[in-house]
Amino acid sequence: MDRRLFLAAASAVSLPRLPNGRPQTQPFRLAYAPHFGMFQAHAGPDPVAQLEFMAAEGFRALEDNGMRQRSVADQEKIAAAMARLDIRMGVFVAHTIDWSKPTLASGEAAHRTRFLTEIQQSVEVAKRVRARWMTVVPGHVDARLDLQYQTAHLIESLKRAAAILEPHGLTMVLEPLNTLRDHPGMILTGTPQAYALCKAVASPACKILFDAYHQQITEGNLIPNIDAAWDEIAYFQIGDNPGRDEPGTGEINYRNVFRHIASKGYQGILGMEHGNSLPGKDGERAVIDAYRRADAW
Repeated sequence: MDRRLFLAAASAVSLPRLPNGRPQTQPFRLAYAPHFGMFQAHAGPDPVAQLEFMAAEGFRALEDNGMRQRSVADQEKIAAAMARLDIRMGVFVAHTIDWSKPTLASGEAAHRTRFLTEIQQSVEVAKRVRARWMTVVPGHVDARLDLQYQTAHLIESLKRAAAILEPHGLTMVLEPLNTLRDHPGMILTGTPQAYALCKAVASPACKILFDAYHQQITEGNLIPNIDAAWDEIAYFQIGDNPGRDEPGTGEINYRNVFRHIASKGYQGILGMEHGNSLPGKDGERAVIDAYRRADAW
């Protein structure tokens, strides 16, 4: 849709007011999920105030990688605010990630036990904040072990984690990371590899987190790879490349990517796992405007 037509249609709609009395702008078509700190210049440091600002600007979801580390009291406060504002919870990181040495790939029992214990703990976090998805990063490659053995170790750990999550209707989403710029040495790097792992685990509790920023660096070909892995993708994350900032600051045509995801009937969340290209309130407004442009296909 032409941007002028989109804005005209938005202004013609009688929009609801939020529980705090603030008028709400037109909700975005897709459930883009900001994170805490992204709009702090406007809303201040209080997480609830930030959630209220997000809702007033039309966002319908939140992503908080560090939710597992927050106190129970803070988790409950955030969950209550999200329920009041009709904001859905996106992913949080489900376990401790070791960025420098092999863990799950090694097959060592101590690493697997720790991982499964943290997955069990994350079930309680997910229930508390009404989350459906949690991020799993399998960790560093083991340079002294054949890749096939490492893959077998990963599959076994993921199967055991899926058995913990399935009874609760929860899903871990495996995130491939780029090794060319941000995370050298990670074992899970590409969409086809994540797809094969999910097929091997064969559980609704084990799916793919498709981070377009990482995959633009690693493999490109975003839309065809989304199509090829579609039945195993449960969650998306966003960030332009280079820079890992909001859409429109790099080379990814996010308007086309969002249009394609929407055309496939996606009802999930797209985490805004990126920075702001500019500081302060102007930078925060630039992020919101960027999503309005990319969302108006």
